[in-house]
Amino acid sequence: MNKQLKYSNLIFLTVVIIIIGILTVIPTGFETDMYKESVRVKAKIIEVNNTSIIQTGIIKQGNQSLKVQVLSGKYKGDIYEAVNHLRGQMEFDKIFEVGDMALVVLDLGEDKEVIFANAIDHYRLELELVLFIVFVVGMIGVTGWTGVRAILSFVFTILMIWKILIPSFLKGFNPILIAMGSIIIIAFVIIFLVAGFTKKGAIAFLGSFFGVLLTGIFALGFGKAFKLHGAVVPFSETLLYSGYHYLNLTSIFLAGIFIASSGAVMDVAMDIAASLDEIVEKKPELTTKEVIASGLTVSRSVLGTIVTTLLLAYSGGYTALMMVFMAQGTPLVNILNITYVSSEILHTLVGSFGLVLVAPVTSVIGGVILTQTKS
Repeated sequence: MNKQLKYSNLIFLTVVIIIIGILTVIPTGFETDMYKESVRVKAKIIEVNNTSIIQTGIIKQGNQSLKVQVLSGKYKGDIYEAVNHLRGQMEFDKIFEVGDMALVVLDLGEDKEVIFANAIDHYRLELELVLFIVFVVGMIGVTGWTGVRAILSFVFTILMIWKILIPSFLKGFNPILIAMGSIIIIAFVIIFLVAGFTKKGAIAFLGSFFGVLLTGIFALGFGKAFKLHGAVVPFSETLLYSGYHYLNLTSIFLAGIFIASSGAVMDVAMDIAASLDEIVEKKPELTTKEVIASGLTVSRSVLGTIVTTLLLAYSGGYTALMMVFMAQGTPLVNILNITYVSSEILHTLVGSFGLVLVAPVTSVIGGVILTQTKS
């Protein structure tokens, strides 16, 4: 790598770090004053009272009375009476036992005295931080400097989704255009952070761009034909009841299809670009046609596993639903036509279309760039 290329990559790395810093501090625009009169603390459960809980079968409703000792913040060491509301929904409810750590919200009065304590959930933030640190150490330990850049791209992606994509959706901007633009920016940053401003990076980015674009086109076309409403996405209907009735849930659902598959599309594009770059470096006398043929050969092996990976990734979240259908003896034709299942079929197949199409596109782009730009 020549000095000019190293310098360009260093400048780009610096710019990305600065953008990450800016994204970290800018507000989403949806901050509210309703949480200003309360604080969130880590607390230990020191006493429980379950006498107000009503159990019907496996469902529990009512309130669990608690005594909690605050372990963090201004009120550290203080002990308060707290309550754990049970709604009778197992996916949301939690039961505390003595010794558990909980995330507790302390509601404050005018003099900043605690007037009410509410146990929100089990405290998991420290464990999540440990898991993230292990991930970072493992990534850097295995891949070295490339791992550092991969972590930066990981953080950048999270911030783009949380600070740009989601707020833009909530503000009513066109979900398809916002999602497409965000994914292209994310792909640009990820690929050129990892590959640098090289031919390999250019090939991977162009392949990803066309792959995401084609996936979006298929999502729009088949999404309309499937007649699926965006309310099929969990919690989406809640938005309509929360004052966001103007949102186009269907467009958000369709945008989610190519958002979900974009990572795999980038993966395939980078695999093929890296393979072709290595092949041409070892055998620079290859013609454009031969390089393209090599790319198509590589893509067959890559696609043979990545498409199944996409299927497993999408279907994993619906294992319980499939078990319910099987336990009830639901006919297969009914299952395949149910809204939730149809939406997953659309997700999987449209995402797979993008993967299948990105392989030949990247191979052609790679063959042209690597052979027509030889010095």
